[in-house]
Amino acid sequence: LLLKYSKLYPQEKVPLEMLKFLRIDDCFSKKNSKGHFTGSAWLVNPEKDKILMNHHKKLNKWIQFGGHSDGEKNLLETALREMKEETSISNYNLVTKDIFDVDIHFIPRTNNMPAHYHYDVRFLIEADPDKNQISLSKESIDIIWVPIEEVCNYNSEDSIQRMVNKTQSIVGNS
Repeated sequence: LLLKYSKLYPQEKVPLEMLKFLRIDDCFSKKNSKGHFTGSAWLVNPEKDKILMNHHKKLNKWIQFGGHSDGEKNLLETALREMKEETSISNYNLVTKDIFDVDIHFIPRTNNMPAHYHYDVRFLIEADPDKNQISLSKESIDIIWVPIEEVCNYNSEDSIQRMVNKTQSIVGNS
């Protein structure tokens, strides 16, 4: 999947770095203190004009839902597991099994983990706000549906803007 993604987005350098990182034996384990793979869900409503954003407690910023693979090599399964744990969403549609976006980002030191990098693989998931009761997990301060044109008011990082642009591109092509 990562190789396919790198061919779709040749201008992005991150997929090539991730492909190199895949060669490391414990790249899916938190035991790798330099970094590890994570899986994330970029959650959109059916119209794809709202994004479900998570005010993450430890990072104190608005991001997509996701987390550690815990040794699981299927990062789509990781993304879905984390999405369900963090939102209680059970009624959803996987827009595609292909990778939606990738990013490598720095995670600062916490009480029990040294500073490290997340090699994050993101998938596009659709969920209807009217068909899901969303609950707040202990990992979140808040969860809200944000109009897509306002997402960057919550988080203006390049990787978030890139996912907004990709989402808007999908809407523009449909």
